[in-house]
Amino acid sequence: MIRLSRSARVLVACTAAALATVAGLPAIAQAQAQGDLEAEAQDAPATEGEQRLAKLLEGRVAGEPVRCIRTLPSQRMVTIDGTAYVYGSGNTIYLQRTRNPDQISDTDALVTTRTNGSQLCRLDVVTTVDRVQGIFTGAVFFEDFVPYTRVKRAEAGEG
Repeated sequence: MIRLSRSARVLVACTAAALATVAGLPAIAQAQAQGDLEAEAQDAPATEGEQRLAKLLEGRVAGEPVRCIRTLPSQRMVTIDGTAYVYGSGNTIYLQRTRNPDQISDTDALVTTRTNGSQLCRLDVVTTVDRVQGIFTGAVFFEDFVPYTRVKRAEAGEG
């Protein structure tokens, strides 16, 4: 066991206290920055992509997120630049924002490697290729899919 003098013990205690305080600062700064970002997001005008998405979701209500959706080769998919992918048509459509929605480009085509051909899931390997040149442009990391179901007119009037 190492024996420290009284002044060394005080120095160690003060250093530990300072480190604990400094370690807490990033969390405080992060929380403050998050609040600032949320305030900026509320004040900032909606992007063109967000406006387009709002139109697609108009009259629809979000449901519980799901890990997988059923897809067919002929199923409609809409790519909204810098915002999201929207799958399906009719009463229920599925919104996929991905981990990096700002990298979504309508000039890219999605290429999936699936274990189940009739479903698209959160953990599927999805890459993008340039639609014209066919060269690899990136990887897409899906999040859960959020279903949006059309609200019937009678239900829309209630509330």
